[in-house]
Amino acid sequence: MTSPTRSGRAAGKRVLITGAGRGMGRSHAIRLAQEGADLLLVDICATLDGLDYALSSQADLAETARLVGEHGGRVVTDVVDVRDESAMKSTVNKAVRELGGLDAAVANAGVLTVGTWDTTTADQWRLVLDVNLVGAWNTCLAAIPHLIEQGGGSLVNISSSAGIKGTPMHIPYTASKHGIVGMTLALANELAAESIRVNTVHPTGVATGMAPSTLHEQIAKREDLIPIFLNALPAPLIEATDVSNAVLFLVSDESRYVTGLEFKVDAGVTIR
Repeated sequence: MTSPTRSGRAAGKRVLITGAGRGMGRSHAIRLAQEGADLLLVDICATLDGLDYALSSQADLAETARLVGEHGGRVVTDVVDVRDESAMKSTVNKAVRELGGLDAAVANAGVLTVGTWDTTTADQWRLVLDVNLVGAWNTCLAAIPHLIEQGGGSLVNISSSAGIKGTPMHIPYTASKHGIVGMTLALANELAAESIRVNTVHPTGVATGMAPSTLHEQIAKREDLIPIFLNALPAPLIEATDVSNAVLFLVSDESRYVTGLEFKVDAGVTIR
């Protein structure tokens, strides 16, 4: 739905983004705001036990909201754990009343643990699958009724190059990102009759705070596995905005007949 007072490729779109405190989530929020979107931004704003890197804070989420606000759009924020189905539904329902509807959701929140197969624990499996896969499901679940009410919309689920190839040293993460693809394809089929498009985005390594030092340590011990992580294009990492441009396309009406797409923004890492 287009606002008469704003312009851009996402003008007037009301969009939910999870994991919006920093990194790719913040980048998606800013890019969509630049193109006219109003936003519901959520983040857990706390570091979970079992991770060896810090997650975002409430100050980070507030800064994202400030940066988004510079572009003139409306923004609603809330501290929410995507693993909590009822909390996600409650937050989305409340924001929809404030924003007047919902046109798209970006399931971006995710975590990463590192370890060889024999050091990976059951707790790591539960943490990663609950945040990455169940969290993405809860995001879709909270958004879908409102998209149906709007007569259609877009669900964008952030997967990874690890959701296409067998990336080692973080097996639960790789499994969760493959799971997101299966969930997305199933939803794309079920929701097509409601004019709801469901797609995945698959980044290679992105310059964000999601970078456990232990990953590099583990890879260094297995030189035979290093080629799996190397991009074909001459860039060791891509920028978050490169991924956000793909998200923008999938949220916008430019992709009105695109569904079930595995959109790679991977510098060619998956063709090696």
